[in-house]
Amino acid sequence: MNPSATRRGSRLTSQLGLTERIFASPGTKHLIASIDDGLDRIEEGLMRELGFADSVADATTRYLLEAGGKRVRPMLTLLTAQLGDGVTDEVITAAEAIEITHIASLYHDDVMDDADKRRGVPSAHAVFGNSVAILTGDLLFARASQLMASLGERAILLQADTFERLVLGQLHETVGVQPGDDPEAHYIQVLADKTGSLIATAARAGVSFSHAPEEYEPAMVEYGEKVGIAFQLVDDVIDLSPQPEETGKVPGTDLRAGVVTLPLIYLRRQAETDPQAAALLSRIEADVTGVEAGDGDAEASDDFHAAIAELRQHDVTKRTLAEAHRWADEAVAALDVLPKGPVKEALVRFAGTIVDRSH
Repeated sequence: MNPSATRRGSRLTSQLGLTERIFASPGTKHLIASIDDGLDRIEEGLMRELGFADSVADATTRYLLEAGGKRVRPMLTLLTAQLGDGVTDEVITAAEAIEITHIASLYHDDVMDDADKRRGVPSAHAVFGNSVAILTGDLLFARASQLMASLGERAILLQADTFERLVLGQLHETVGVQPGDDPEAHYIQVLADKTGSLIATAARAGVSFSHAPEEYEPAMVEYGEKVGIAFQLVDDVIDLSPQPEETGKVPGTDLRAGVVTLPLIYLRRQAETDPQAAALLSRIEADVTGVEAGDGDAEASDDFHAAIAELRQHDVTKRTLAEAHRWADEAVAALDVLPKGPVKEALVRFAGTIVDRSH
């Protein structure tokens, strides 16, 4: 591995905020080098796999790839692969397919959410239009499926099952809570399907394609899904952050776009019996109603910003963060079957890093 590749890999793990927090323990230098090298190979592979010998397709498919990204899912695949034969060619291929699947989902998500930005740049549909963004996502899903198909039937089934859950999660989010459904349970299931399923696949793939003991796979699935739920719950808190230069979003962006979050679910429940919570909810929903009525380009009102600041300090947001920690703790508990060592330690610290992002 050449020096420039080493520096590239080190930067990638640093982007995750994990180098010191996860890997800074005795006897982990080989682990760092293996993951850095694997991330370099994956980054090069992603550029190669998103080349279609077509100037239009190349521009659209590489748009979000070149915008950056933390590569959390590939890193998790490389990490769990250390429980088996390490970073094999099959592990690299699976990690590439999983990251391409993730990128594809972002193109579709941004169209459905009408998001203005992604990874600090204008969203793909804002640049290319909805139809091109949707077709680009489809093209990326196809490429991910091709990569998984090269790994055999087991990988094909894994990809198909994961894709099914991604779509079900988006469908249930779009349709919303049905009569008789519990809003919180519905929301958690959406998070499990839309986010947890792919993170679980990333963790499982590292075990499966490194030929690690099969008994580790259920633990990795449970760990990945619960970490994914924790990740999204922390995002609900981050959406209220007063530091847009760090989060990349204006506080309350998701709420203003009509996206349901756990603090809002808790606030609605509390508003049934608490007049102050009802008043706060009314102030937030007044702005959301204006956006839904076609005022989407209008600036958020001063009162909306004040309401978001109040929500940030509200008990419902503290409860959301506590719930994120609970899911992260359950993810860690799923690791009991793994042997003690740097991989298990890293996975424990990874779960902790996920929930600490809100600080």
